[in-house]
Amino acid sequence: MNIIDLHGLTHEKAELEAEDFVLMQSQVEFFECKIITGNSNKMISRITEMLDRQGFSWYIPSWNLGEIIVSY
Repeated sequence: MNIIDLHGLTHEKAELEAEDFVLMQSQVEFFECKIITGNSNKMISRITEMLDRQGFSWYIPSWNLGEIIVSY
């Protein structure tokens, strides 16, 4: 599974990087990738809203609330 870690980025930069990352990953018919957000509710909200706009399926695993698993 490919992973992007958004630690150290501004919220704006993180959203753009995450969007580019999942769009590149989605070039494969069936994919799953991980976005590491950390525990910032604002960051998680921005990323999940972007994923919803782009039509991706995602979930936040109960064992790590600082990451998002994305699929299409």
